[in-house]
Amino acid sequence: MRRGPPSLLLSAAFGLLLAWRLPERPVAAEEHKEISALAARIEGLSDRSRLIFDLTGLPPVAAHPVANPPRIIVDLPETLFRMEANAGLSTSDKLIKSYRYGTFAPGRSRVVIDLAGPAKILKADSEVAVGGPRLVIELAPTSAAHFAATVAEQARPQPFDPPSPTPQAAQSPTDKPMVVIDPGHGGVDMGATGKNGELEKDVVIEFARALRHKIEDAGRARVLLTRDRDTFLPLAERVRIARENNASLFISIHADTLAATAVEGATVYTVSERASDAVAARMAEKENLADQAAGLESKAEAEEVGDILFELTRRETRAYSRQFSHSLISFWKEVGALNKNPSRSAGFVVLKAFDVPSVLLELGYLSSDKDLVRLTSQEWRERAAQKTADAIDAYFSAHSREARAPAGSLRPQ
Repeated sequence: MRRGPPSLLLSAAFGLLLAWRLPERPVAAEEHKEISALAARIEGLSDRSRLIFDLTGLPPVAAHPVANPPRIIVDLPETLFRMEANAGLSTSDKLIKSYRYGTFAPGRSRVVIDLAGPAKILKADSEVAVGGPRLVIELAPTSAAHFAATVAEQARPQPFDPPSPTPQAAQSPTDKPMVVIDPGHGGVDMGATGKNGELEKDVVIEFARALRHKIEDAGRARVLLTRDRDTFLPLAERVRIARENNASLFISIHADTLAATAVEGATVYTVSERASDAVAARMAEKENLADQAAGLESKAEAEEVGDILFELTRRETRAYSRQFSHSLISFWKEVGALNKNPSRSAGFVVLKAFDVPSVLLELGYLSSDKDLVRLTSQEWRERAAQKTADAIDAYFSAHSREARAPAGSLRPQ
C-alpha cells in the first residue's frame, strides 16, 4: 500500500519545472553571486504604489497576479533577506495591505503582496539606482474586471503539482519505526506572529529539532523532519513525505495566535470529518489555507478510493492517532501547560493520510503572555520535547506489547 520513492525521471522533470518562466535575459556575472535584500520600503504616490527592496545584485524577476484573495506574486532566484521577517506584515499604504518574503523552493525565493484592492503591475524588475541595485514592484489600482482578466491570462502552473524530491531518513538495518516531525509553515509562509515579532515558523522548528534529538537519544525510533531549514512546504508535500518514508507516526508542530489572549496551553488535534468544537473548526480552516500564504491556490485533494480495505485502514489509523493523542496529553500534564480542553479534532488537511497515525500538536499560543514566555524558553522547550519523546516511546512500547498479545486483545477501540 506504500508508494515507492519518485523516479529519477520525475525528480529531474520537477527540477526543470521549478525554473519555469523566469524571463530570458543576458546573464551578468553578479547573477551567479549570492544576492541579499538589505531593506524594504513602500513609496505611496497619488496614483500608484511602489515596493522597493535594496539588493546586492540584479536578479531576474517574474511577477503575476493571483485571486482569492487578490495578491501579486514576485519570484526571484534564491535571495537572502537580511531584514526582520515580519517587517511588511502591516502597512498604511492604500493599495499594498501587507507583504512577506522568504524561501519558496530550492533555489527560489518569493515576495507575496497582499492587495487592498485590484491592482495592475506597472513594473516588476531589478535595476541599478543611485544607492545601488534594487528590486522595484510598481502597482496601480485597476478595475475588478481587468484584474480578473489578467489573472486568467497569466495563470501559471502550480510548481508543486508533480512529485518533488523527498527528504530521506538515514537507512537503518533495524526495524525501528519511523517518526516524521512536521514543523509548520516556513519560508515565505511565516505563520503566526507574537507581540514582539516572534515567528511561529521559527518557534516550531526549534522545538522540532529538540524533539528529534530526544527521540534519537532514546534509540527506539528513527526520525525525519519534513523541513530542517526555513523554506516553504505545501501541505500535501508534508503528507507525502510521511507516506513515502513509511512513517509509523506523524506529528505536525504549531504555535498559533488567538483573538482571546487569555487562552493558553497545549492542544493535541486529531483528524475528523466534523470538528469537535467551534475553536477546532476555525483552527483547521485557518491552517488549511496555509498554502495561500505562499501564493499557491488552494485546491481540494483527491480522496483515496473508498474501498473496504481503505475504510478499514483509515479507521484503524484514526484509532491509533487517538491513542497517541491521549498518551501525549497524559505526558504533557507533567510539563504543566495544557489547554483547558486539550483534546480536539477537525478536518486538518495535513492529518489526512489514511495509513499514517497523525496528530497536530499546538505547543501553545503566541498571543498568550504566559505561553510566549514558555515558547521562547530553551529550558521549557527541552522539558516539553522530552515529555513528547517519552509519549512517543510509550506509544511504541504499547504497540510492541500489542504485537505479542493474543489477537484482538489490545486493539484500539
